[in-house]
Amino acid sequence: MIWDWLIFAAMLAGSLLLDGRVRPRPPGRLTRVGRGATGLWLHGLVMTVLFGLFLAATGSVPLGAVLALACLALFAFASNAKHAMLGEPLLFSDLALVAGMFRHPRFYFTAVARWQWVVASLAGGALAAVLWLLFVPAILPHLLGLGLALAALALLAGLLRTAPVRALALVPDMHADLTRHGLVATLLLYWLRWRGTIDPPPCDPAGQRRAAPAAPVPELIVVVQCESYADPVDLTGDPQWALPGLTAARRDAWQWGQLDVSGFGAYTMRTEYGVLFGRGEAELGFRRYDPFLTALGETSYALPARLAGSGWRSVFVHPHDMRFYDRDRIMPASGFDHLIGEDGFAPMPSDGGRYVTDRAMAARIAMLADQADGPTLIYGVTMENHGPWDSEEAAGADGARDSYLRLVRNGDAMLADLSARLAQLGRPALLVFFGDHRPSIPGVTDPGGARHTPYVMLRFDGQGRLAPGAGGRTDLSPAELHHAILDAVHGPCVHTGCVHTGTHAPEGDDIEIRFIP
Repeated sequence: MIWDWLIFAAMLAGSLLLDGRVRPRPPGRLTRVGRGATGLWLHGLVMTVLFGLFLAATGSVPLGAVLALACLALFAFASNAKHAMLGEPLLFSDLALVAGMFRHPRFYFTAVARWQWVVASLAGGALAAVLWLLFVPAILPHLLGLGLALAALALLAGLLRTAPVRALALVPDMHADLTRHGLVATLLLYWLRWRGTIDPPPCDPAGQRRAAPAAPVPELIVVVQCESYADPVDLTGDPQWALPGLTAARRDAWQWGQLDVSGFGAYTMRTEYGVLFGRGEAELGFRRYDPFLTALGETSYALPARLAGSGWRSVFVHPHDMRFYDRDRIMPASGFDHLIGEDGFAPMPSDGGRYVTDRAMAARIAMLADQADGPTLIYGVTMENHGPWDSEEAAGADGARDSYLRLVRNGDAMLADLSARLAQLGRPALLVFFGDHRPSIPGVTDPGGARHTPYVMLRFDGQGRLAPGAGGRTDLSPAELHHAILDAVHGPCVHTGCVHTGTHAPEGDDIEIRFIP
């Protein structure tokens, strides 16, 4: 029995060492074991629950300890890999993507080499064999493991109701909280705060007083969320890579600037939510990390829902599986009358790319715009420039950079093409074009650097002429871009009662978050 307790203690100590290796951590230390006392308690109880469950499943104390440590090692490895690639540690919301990996394996595992699949398969087979060989048939160890897990779970539930724990992590600040409390405790705390955040009251813009919109008031709005669209000059510092379409659009734009997105290399849904729903990070609180998880409770804020009261029809175009991020449920509930997914485009040829091209997207959007017989919003989300940016011409960072630059120019050609086609329609229109996030290309882009992408707003009058703006750069958050679109249709708000929640606060700013008691 004493050996079992020693193994359990060694498991807890090893888990703290593993947790201390999770980035970000203070520089100059091999480990970061000195967490706050509450974080250590939370960590220890979660690991005890894990150990008890594995003991209940296998009946073996050493095997239960190894499996519990292996789970934590997997989380720590995934968190560090994500931090290196995207500049963020593992988040509680990332666990919701696990199911998506099985529903969309081609999307998630396109970068996994064949030899890696072989190694993973062999490792899985070896693990199954070890579990079979070390399984203990006696019933007592299994019962003890279940009892230990239940007892630790009860203690954990009680600890989470205490005042010291209820006072932790009230404001989203993932990097600081992870350093202070550790990965396990922070994942648990953030999940609880997210789960306790209530839906906002329904949006009621009926009583809002607005100034007259600036002419020309659009009858057609085309919004294009371009995958990984960033200014290559910002990425490389080399002016030779300037995009001609973006350069021309900035010159002719009603409004343009930087879009201050919160994600790097991923998290399309954050930018998409901000532009569609107009709620900034300060309002979202802990929902900011994946706002699509709770978007069904906030649909009255969505752009198509708010335009519908003025007789607008809305179409959502995305050449991918609409079940991704639950768009097949969220978009109709948000007021979109029609969804066009991957089945609305011709299949990609065997020698083509992974995704539907931006040229095909531009043609489909232009056709929808031409067929629109009333006030219409068309929101398009492209896919062609989604990574990985592998290349047959060159290996490593140079090949990935060249592949990206080729694809981003395709997106830029889409901007120029749509601008020309909307001008030919000869009706008041608004074209909004922006990038969802910067690409994550090791050796080319730095996840710790700037994150902004470009956006442009082009307004056309009834003769297809571009309406000039005030000139100069206006930087916005995605939520503020949502309200800029609304202002173009309904006019800007003229009193504080207007729903205008676009300004986003950086992590750590004081915000009010309401929790369910």
